[in-house]
Amino acid sequence: MEIKVAGYKDYERIAHLHAQSWKTYYQGILGSQYLSNEVIDDRLLIWQTRLINPPFNQHVLIAEEKGELCGFICAFGNHDFEKGTIIDALHVNTNARGRGTGRALIIEMAKWIEQHFPNNGVYLEAMADNKQATGFYEHIGGQNSLERLWDAPCGNQITELVYTWQSPAKLLGKLNVKQTA
Repeated sequence: MEIKVAGYKDYERIAHLHAQSWKTYYQGILGSQYLSNEVIDDRLLIWQTRLINPPFNQHVLIAEEKGELCGFICAFGNHDFEKGTIIDALHVNTNARGRGTGRALIIEMAKWIEQHFPNNGVYLEAMADNKQATGFYEHIGGQNSLERLWDAPCGNQITELVYTWQSPAKLLGKLNVKQTA
């Protein structure tokens, strides 16, 4: 598996994986009308916008194997004054689950955060009903620091949990990655 920085040419593949992930794992969480008819157009617009002229603090990585997109991760450095850098999206292709793809993407992103925003925390938001995701984040040391309502693009209000790490170094430590000086 190869992990590399995403470019504009990757936006359609990322959008399709993002939409498919939501269709597969967010049934009963996001509205069925949205998932059936709107999610792909919504994700295409989001990813085209993000990758055509990315802000300086955005970093998107993709994982590929034999030309197939296995997963992606997106972060915005120093996004929140109190919580620090947000990992805004992490999605893994169904065929690549259980092979360490998500962990590998988080490690590479945490290294980038450590390099560029080392003195701030790291956080992400996960839908409370997405037990697979919340279990994974708890397993890698995320502290559930906040529960709040999210106004989802389908129009529903959904309970989300905010997971935090004190620093990228702490996140890497929880992933058993040795730090370099």
